[in-house]
Amino acid sequence: MKPVSSRPINQPPAQPQTQPAVTRSTSQRPVLTNDINVVREEPLVKKTGESSPVAAMNKAAARRTVYGGAASNLILQGINSRLGIPYRYGSEGPNTYDCSGFVWAVFRDSGIEFERTSARSLWAMSTPVTGDDRFVFGTLVFLNKLGHIGIVADENGFYHASRSKGITYSPFKGYWEKRIDGFRRLDLPVAQPAAK
Repeated sequence: MKPVSSRPINQPPAQPQTQPAVTRSTSQRPVLTNDINVVREEPLVKKTGESSPVAAMNKAAARRTVYGGAASNLILQGINSRLGIPYRYGSEGPNTYDCSGFVWAVFRDSGIEFERTSARSLWAMSTPVTGDDRFVFGTLVFLNKLGHIGIVADENGFYHASRSKGITYSPFKGYWEKRIDGFRRLDLPVAQPAAK
């Protein structure tokens, strides 16, 4: 019988291990600390409230409007204060809105009073708008065979109460493009805006 070795067959014989020599310097190293110095740099691009697409559209909308400056600003404020509020059929706010309830509440708060009614009834009591006037801020856009209504922001889109997103901005291109019935304007006297 052959003697059994615990060393693998292909491994060379073990060499005695030596520790490397440690040389100590007489110079003193700097003392390390845990102090962290944070240097804040100025951003390359300054972020403003106008950085968002909605803010940029709001600025453009304020320049081209159907109604006087004060009423238009109030319409814009009314829209902005309601963005993101959920949709609920038949509701006129303040916690939920349907499409015509949203339009009615925004105009009411802007001093433009009319009876709360459906999109179809608003169509009947408003004046048609054609050409570039269709895309003037504050114009009403009617959609889905007069079953839906919104407020034009500009030539790119409109504000409305969406079943899935609540009060939101949507572009005309794409989904809504083929669902537009027409654009109309309310020819009503402007009253004093409601006090808040």
